[in-house]
Amino acid sequence: MARATRLLAVTTVIAAAAAIWLFVDNRDLRSQLSERTATAGSSDKVAASAPVDPWTQTTRTAANKSSGPRPSLPEQKDESRLERRQRRQAEFAAMFGRLEGETEEAYRARIVPLIKTGLAIPRSRVEDLRKEAEAAAHVTAEQSRKLDAAFDKVYDNVLDYTNKAIADGVLSPYERNVSGWLEYAGGLGTMLGEVNGQIGQILSADQMKALGASGFEWGEYLGLEAPWENLSAPPPPKH
Repeated sequence: MARATRLLAVTTVIAAAAAIWLFVDNRDLRSQLSERTATAGSSDKVAASAPVDPWTQTTRTAANKSSGPRPSLPEQKDESRLERRQRRQAEFAAMFGRLEGETEEAYRARIVPLIKTGLAIPRSRVEDLRKEAEAAAHVTAEQSRKLDAAFDKVYDNVLDYTNKAIADGVLSPYERNVSGWLEYAGGLGTMLGEVNGQIGQILSADQMKALGASGFEWGEYLGLEAPWENLSAPPPPKH
């Protein structure tokens, strides 16, 4: 059970980070596509509107035939898995790490909107799932309020724990630290395991069984609903 809880902690945090990353990545891709489409459209319009000079057209055609095939750029080398991993790590560090001379206030002004927007849809979905699961388990409004109060305490502990892990370098945007991630996930899994005990004191055994049968998972809910946007900024990169 403890191992399953730790695994859920890891996957939930990864899912939250992935949601933010994919949102930012997709936004950049859409921006680049729009710019290229606009540039291509403008070029086509200019070419279509320009009058055709028969003498120039004939000369250009003859020159193309005499000069042989057009030169082409060398084929780009495909990235290896290691190169791709290194590139993605560098991109992650540039996005979620502190920029040169960036203050904590400036960092939060840059990152907090990304976190909120990236988690908006996953949070909305998991909130709907909780409402459906609580309705199926006949959870009362009073019980739901008690659950929220218990979760608020857990969120405070999770943020304190995560901020310490970031300050100590256990969680770092600048490097891959798998052992640190596992260490962090172990502590996070313990916290989620403890809140399961608190939930059991608020809900009856039948309600807990009904929630489990519905497919709803409290660990996933807590992982996405935790106020990650309130985390402290990481320390500046070491040179």
